[in-house]
Amino acid sequence: MQDPTTTADAEPLNPAQQAVLDELGASADERPEFPDDLRHHLRAALETAVEPHLDELPDGADLYLNKHRLAMVHGCEARFLAEEDVPFEWRVPTARGSVVHKAVELAVNWRGPVEPPRLVDEALASLEADQKNLSDWLQGIGEADRAELRSQSLDAFSKYLECWPPLKSAWRPVTESRLRAELCDGRLVLDGKADLTLGAARGLTAGKVIVDLKTGGTNATHREDLRFYALIEALRMGVPPRLLASYYLDQASFVPEEVTEDTLRATVLRVADGVAFYVSTGRDLYHEVELRGWASRLADAGVTVVTDTCTYFTPIIEDLGGTAMTDSAKWAYYAPGNLGVEVVFGSTEDCVASAMTGRVVRDEEIWADA
Repeated sequence: MQDPTTTADAEPLNPAQQAVLDELGASADERPEFPDDLRHHLRAALETAVEPHLDELPDGADLYLNKHRLAMVHGCEARFLAEEDVPFEWRVPTARGSVVHKAVELAVNWRGPVEPPRLVDEALASLEADQKNLSDWLQGIGEADRAELRSQSLDAFSKYLECWPPLKSAWRPVTESRLRAELCDGRLVLDGKADLTLGAARGLTAGKVIVDLKTGGTNATHREDLRFYALIEALRMGVPPRLLASYYLDQASFVPEEVTEDTLRATVLRVADGVAFYVSTGRDLYHEVELRGWASRLADAGVTVVTDTCTYFTPIIEDLGGTAMTDSAKWAYYAPGNLGVEVVFGSTEDCVASAMTGRVVRDEEIWADA
């Protein structure tokens, strides 16, 4: 009987490679089927939550979301705001990921023996010639930085080859796969790029696997990043991937998660809740809002309405880790001392625009004569 981990023209798989293969495999009855109207429900939920605020954005502005912006907003808003307008600077650790991903891409499509040093050098040459900002950085670095980048990239790429089975063309491997969904007539853009995808849906039966290759240790945001990719895939294709996985090269560890409708709904809520929005008012005025049918629209959009009390001295605001923007001078005066938050003062329009873009937006012209 032939060993299932080898073929006549292939090397036998080592235990780490076999473990990956076992995780990737799924029989036909293990592949979930999703309803044909799933993407319409997901799209409607997102658009209902976001659309009421888009008209408050500055003319010509839209809302762009990727995994990094979402993770930063949900992690530390103050850091997100501080870094939003800071130009990105390439360094060896950040460039290493691009080099390794390019080397994996070349390996998937390489005709002939895969030699790690050669493919890393080919990856460096390709990125230096083609990829805009990274190209400029690569052309300007010294020999010491280039040697360190090559060494670190070679280490990570060699670990990938040691830990992963050779990817067969029948598995439909695609590297650096761009994912994009546009909602609200193009004013809300969800954007991502998966390190590796395998397989494809058949009808309404999920078959795709999305993998992110990681160096270093595990992080809870890695799972959320992949869920974000799953949501985009469901919106664009109508069928989500069947499996998400972070693969940690240093540990040879495969961390999978099956995709369900609950996973996708939770991700919709996370995207819609990227910024917390509170409105303080009196109960009489809020009753009028209810009579006009606006209360349900505010709730669907993720707005929390607080009546007959002030949010700067009661335990209402759940996340105090970021910057707060307000159109109330009284709130701006008391909140820093009572809540310990950084406060930015602006108009009501400024507050809404800032909530939608995830950064401070101020129309300075209205304060010119103040």
